Amino acid sequence: MKLIITIVQDDVAADLIESITEKDYRVTKLATTGGFLKAGNTTLLIGVEKEKVEDVLDIIKKECKTRKQIVTSPSPVAGSTGVYVPYPVEVEIGGATVFVVDVDKYLKI
Repeated sequence: MKLIITIVQDDVAADLIESITEKDYRVTKLATTGGFLKAGNTTLLIGVEKEKVEDVLDIIKKECKTRKQIVTSPSPVAGSTGVYVPYPVEVEIGGATVFVVDVDKYLKI
């Protein structure tokens, strides 16, 4: 058994969860916050048999595309001197961060 931990942006989470559950996989949704852009993320926990990992990864790849977006630059580190003037920065957003880990024991109680 494997545990797929997937971190995605909030705006694609609902579609991804729907696609995963349509294929009869179970998913647990956790609300999380990203570090760089301080934006809301969703972390999904998906437990699957080893043979099904690639199928779930294909679903994630299909639903989570990257794109470029203009955002205001993040604020400087506290304690820096000078005047801070925010400016627009183009960043790549979207996609997914995925971890696949072994599960030593699985219980459904």
